Amino acid sequence: MDVWHQLCCCACVQEEPESNPLLSEMLRYFDQLGKRKRAQATNLWNEPADDTHMERDDDRELYNLLQKRAKLRRGSEGYRRLSFDISAHRQIRREVKDRWRQILEALGFSTEADGLLDVTSMASYSSLCQPLRARQLLAALAEQTSLFDRHCSLPERYLFVLDRLLILDAGDDFLSAARRYYPLQAEEGAPSEDEPPSAEAVLVTLSPGAHLEEEEEEEEAVVLDEESLLVKLME
Repeated sequence: MDVWHQLCCCACVQEEPESNPLLSEMLRYFDQLGKRKRAQATNLWNEPADDTHMERDDDRELYNLLQKRAKLRRGSEGYRRLSFDISAHRQIRREVKDRWRQILEALGFSTEADGLLDVTSMASYSSLCQPLRARQLLAALAEQTSLFDRHCSLPERYLFVLDRLLILDAGDDFLSAARRYYPLQAEEGAPSEDEPPSAEAVLVTLSPGAHLEEEEEEEEAVVLDEESLLVKLME
């Protein structure tokens, strides 16, 4: 009797639990979602609501570079050359974001800056509370400051940031601060000497190569669309 009991117990222990397909799909979904968020944070798509990254010339150029690099062997000459081009695109976008963060911190939004600047593909134009006023401010920033890169069209992602600032009644304050810290005639967008920003808001501009190794570990292409995967999970 004891022997039979031991055999039964051993058989039970050796049995592997059945895999749960739904659980596996959900885990894969959250993994893809995390990769997508990291890719968005790295590439700072100027048209965040465009999942194809084809509507804007600058987004399409970056997307195509990422696609080309994904087909090459890591470490090869072609891979490294494309990595430098990708890093140069990302550096321009990082510099713009850093300028925005600097102004937000100077206005007293040090704690809230990251949240205010966080714009993902989940952003919807229908969610904007004051779209017309936000677009007016965006145009004014382009015309009256050196906040943006002159070689690119206006990044739509900052329309959402301005809408959030309008809700906080800080839209006009941001425009005034941008005029002061990044006057139109300033080539490098350096803050004026009369009213320098706080020490913690000083920017450090790095060359594209400084981020190259870190970027190569990030997502290199647009990941699986989470909405299509959700539909698959619900079926």
